[in-house]
Amino acid sequence: MATPSDPQSAPPAEETTNQPQENGNQENSDEEFSMPLITNGRPFEDAYAKAFNNNSLWRRSLAETEPELFESLGKGQSPQILWIGCADSRCPETTILGLQPGEIFCHRNIANILVNTDINSLSVIQYAVQYLKVKHIIICGHTSCGGIAAALGNKKLGLIDTWLMPLRALRQENLSLLDTLNETDKGVKLVELNVRAGVKVLHTNPIVIDAMSERGLQVHGLIYNVGTGELRELDIEEEEEIVKSRIVSFKTED
Repeated sequence: MATPSDPQSAPPAEETTNQPQENGNQENSDEEFSMPLITNGRPFEDAYAKAFNNNSLWRRSLAETEPELFESLGKGQSPQILWIGCADSRCPETTILGLQPGEIFCHRNIANILVNTDINSLSVIQYAVQYLKVKHIIICGHTSCGGIAAALGNKKLGLIDTWLMPLRALRQENLSLLDTLNETDKGVKLVELNVRAGVKVLHTNPIVIDAMSERGLQVHGLIYNVGTGELRELDIEEEEEIVKSRIVSFKTED
């Protein structure tokens, strides 16, 4: 349906197609609802109006294909995966993995930075591992990451500079390697180094250590290519001696 160029010329909200028909059958009317010219007083080209309208379409579609899903979700959650990823709009974890609501617990921030002093991410990890009993933790970086690009540059960004400090430290530690690469490969390499650093943080978290040794919790490092939609898994296997020394050094007891 075409959208008027002048919002004032659009029909009033009460005349949109999501109103009850004369037969009073609201349920049938809802099923016929498609895309109104006006949503809550906003022209439909407005991003919020479009997103809000999409909820109705998505809800009804999912209710048809998964009729028991919402009832189940209303009773609680039992995800098997914790996803730690970037806040980038191109990296929606549920979509990337082809999963439904309730199947993945997630934490996202700029450039999927994970440090052992961030109470936000540490709280998410504790809840997911200790209480939800997830079986897998995925930390995922992605190509064309703005946070990575910012850390590779030297422009003042204000508060964001503080957040990017761990990335800049990685850049410093690996400067000789990064300087041998072109700009594209340099970005991809820092993405990889950042994911590996996050995996190391997870491997030194006492709660994660306990879950790995007691019930087989697994940690994975992934890179998502926003240009192809492909996930690539990093080799993060450790030698047995390293695992043992880490447990001795970081495991805590009551």
